Amino acid sequence: MRAVFIRHGLTAGNLEKRYIGSTDEPLCGEGIAHLKMRTYPRCEVLVCSPMKRCLQTAELIFPRQDIITDSDLRECGFGDFEGRNYAGLSGNADYQRWIDSGGALPFPNGESPQDFRERCTSAFERLVSRYGASQSLAFVVHGGTIMSILEKYAVPRRDYFGWHCENGCGYICEWNGSELHITEKL
Repeated sequence: MRAVFIRHGLTAGNLEKRYIGSTDEPLCGEGIAHLKMRTYPRCEVLVCSPMKRCLQTAELIFPRQDIITDSDLRECGFGDFEGRNYAGLSGNADYQRWIDSGGALPFPNGESPQDFRERCTSAFERLVSRYGASQSLAFVVHGGTIMSILEKYAVPRRDYFGWHCENGCGYICEWNGSELHITEKL
């Protein structure tokens, strides 16, 4: 089965390098324009995070296609860091501890990276089990969601941050039931 992972288009928060997880912000004009210039592979089944930025991206890329939403595909809950960027968090002791941990500590009043990754990979497993008989399955989700799934299943192996992709970009993979083999980067 072909699995396509697409990160949502640009938002104002992305342009400002903010931690945008639970904030339900829409795409910005630049993000919409960028998506309209690109081409994406068609899919039989379209699965999406329920956040506005993902739904708008899916509607632009796959017009007239039914969208299945799954809340477990949402971005990580950044807690006290939500809506803030590096400059705004500079000097914050909690932020420095999180940076020093290599991003391994839970976000203060937010989600732990481990819980987030387990939530995303469990959703992926459930969805491919349900829709895996189809020829192709597209996921329009968040960067962290893609990184979580690919870190666990993609071949060749990379760490979480090694799977970062820009807004509107992603990966085309072949799923063999236990591994995702990358065939193309979008």
